[in-house]
Amino acid sequence: MAALFTKFFSQAFTIFLMILPALFSKTNAGVIVVYWGQNAGEGSLTNTCNTGKYRVVNIGFLSKFGNGRRPQINLSGHCNPASNGCQGVRAGIKNCQRKGIKVLLSIGGGAGNYGLSSDADANSVAVYLWNNFLGGQSNSRPLGSAVLDGIDFNIEKGGPHYAALARRLSDYSKRGKKVYLSAAPQCPFPDQYLNGALSTGLFDYVWVQFYNHPQCQFTTSNPNAFRDSWNKWTSIKAGQFFVGLPASRQAADSGFVNPNDLKNQVFPFVKGSPKYGGVMLYDKFNDDKSGYSSQIRGSV
Repeated sequence: MAALFTKFFSQAFTIFLMILPALFSKTNAGVIVVYWGQNAGEGSLTNTCNTGKYRVVNIGFLSKFGNGRRPQINLSGHCNPASNGCQGVRAGIKNCQRKGIKVLLSIGGGAGNYGLSSDADANSVAVYLWNNFLGGQSNSRPLGSAVLDGIDFNIEKGGPHYAALARRLSDYSKRGKKVYLSAAPQCPFPDQYLNGALSTGLFDYVWVQFYNHPQCQFTTSNPNAFRDSWNKWTSIKAGQFFVGLPASRQAADSGFVNPNDLKNQVFPFVKGSPKYGGVMLYDKFNDDKSGYSSQIRGSV
């Protein structure tokens, strides 16, 4: 009996040793986020989500708002908002959401006429966003009846009042459906336009633009510049952080990372952070041209 027990214990202990690494291994898998809306050649929003590649889609951009301006969305080449022509996008939004894909409205962008003049102005913009894109009601919803999942702050100009905008938008989550907040700061830390907003700690996702800024983007010759920047960003209070990259060499002036370098040098480092969320690509049009997401998808 003793010999039988010893044999059983030995076999059980061997099996335990075999599964021990699996019990403690860290599977920090991420997702791919993409921007859509600035090139008619990228196809419809419905087709974008039907690829199965992306888990969040940022519709860009609401490029005019604040300081008394009448807010206006710009979906370059896709539709004409002036004639209510973008309301058909609601079908694409609802299709994405049925698949479990979040769809956010990105406000700002590199070009446009926007900015907030005061906290009161920020509150007015928040009310507009709630009524026209989120869970409120309006007779002039630019994207139709679809209720978006949140707002993306892609801010490259305008004063210190985006914190007030973030707080007011976050307050709407108390009405039932959560309003997700994301931000796309430039990689120099802290971001000159979004630092105040990000300091609120209210953002669910931060996709840092590690491009067009050689001092903090990834290069094989100086990977430490990127690593230092990543460590600074992940030190702030926010839900998840993403490596923002151009989807092709043509999508940005600098910062394109070869897919193999991303898989072999960037991912092993960033996945060490418990706040790692994945990769943001700009944009769908360039991703179609390069096939970038398909090359990295299995490693994100």
